[in-house]
Amino acid sequence: MVKAVGVDPGTRSLDLYGFDDEEDRVLVDEAISRDRVTERPSIVLDALRRVAEEVGGLDAIVAPSGYGVPLKRASEANVEELRLATFVSDEDVKRRLKIVGLREVMMALREARDLNAWFTPGVIHLPTVPSHRKANKVDMGTADKLFSAALAIKDQAELYGLRYQDASLIVLEVGFAYTSAIAVEGGEVVDGVGGTTGWVGYLGMGAMDAELAYALANTLGGFSKQLLFTGGAAYIAGLDPYAVGVEEFVKVARRGEGRARVAYEALLEGAVKSVASLLPSIDRPREVLLSGRFTRVQGFLEDLKAKLEGFLGRLNLNVKVRRLRSRAKVAKEAAEGAAIIANGLAGGRFSELVECLKLRQANGAVFDHLYLEGDVASRLKEFFAYGGQR
Repeated sequence: MVKAVGVDPGTRSLDLYGFDDEEDRVLVDEAISRDRVTERPSIVLDALRRVAEEVGGLDAIVAPSGYGVPLKRASEANVEELRLATFVSDEDVKRRLKIVGLREVMMALREARDLNAWFTPGVIHLPTVPSHRKANKVDMGTADKLFSAALAIKDQAELYGLRYQDASLIVLEVGFAYTSAIAVEGGEVVDGVGGTTGWVGYLGMGAMDAELAYALANTLGGFSKQLLFTGGAAYIAGLDPYAVGVEEFVKVARRGEGRARVAYEALLEGAVKSVASLLPSIDRPREVLLSGRFTRVQGFLEDLKAKLEGFLGRLNLNVKVRRLRSRAKVAKEAAEGAAIIANGLAGGRFSELVECLKLRQANGAVFDHLYLEGDVASRLKEFFAYGGQR
């Protein structure tokens, strides 16, 4: 019997989900506020140790991995790799952005010899994504987006009685911060649209107009990563996203006009464009599977399905659109996908799925595919790997 736990570092909450693959018993299904994690990162290790004690030990934990690192045990990762996986300026470290709390969780897991934790790759690290699709990209999908892809492959294979190698799908995630999508063909991830390279999310604006980036960089005293969590649907609507819940936003936007309606249409259309942008990378997906916090809101789910089905129908594509099935009641889909990967890494019943994803062949770092003049790319890598100290 393999007992495995996965951890999803969402923007609103950090979620834990675990199961054993003999009795199919749920070991943990909970969410921890990211604000609490930022204040006290050790709370995550405390929760993992509590679960391990309750169930008599854990065989594997797939830990938060930021933008990702080549697959390895947490204890084998070096500090520079973890800095690149959570790259952030010294000014933002001082501001205590949430990614700083995530980095501290990862650093603590690196030292936690009693927890068999693994760090996993992001989309850009995978050998199954052709090099030309990685050109001048950093965010093609963070490590937690691969977690959702793992659950999607499992779900489709079980529903249709397929081998993992026959899975063909796009998993679209509409979360609290961002909208992202990943294309899977032949059971392998072949392309991805990250939250900061795609279209409008709830917090983030998605891909930033390069002219806007230039204007901001030359106007503001410091270009904070916090800016990447602004400009999205909540801001278009003129709402405080931390005061107005996702459910309330959907309710107001569906019945309203003006800015709220504009924001809602931008969010829906952005999700459809995320799917559309991946169609050239995949021959013919069997399904589009929907995940993320917004898809738990029935009205939004209905509207998104209608938009996607209308778009795909106009292209004469017979592609089913449905919500990704998940056993978790509290944790998001990505946490369950992380637990599936953890199970496979520990030699459990999902070992074949892990091999199908080719996680063990992942390589490189997030700044490896930049084609800029001079030594800009190497300077970026050195600056963020060594914290500007070298």
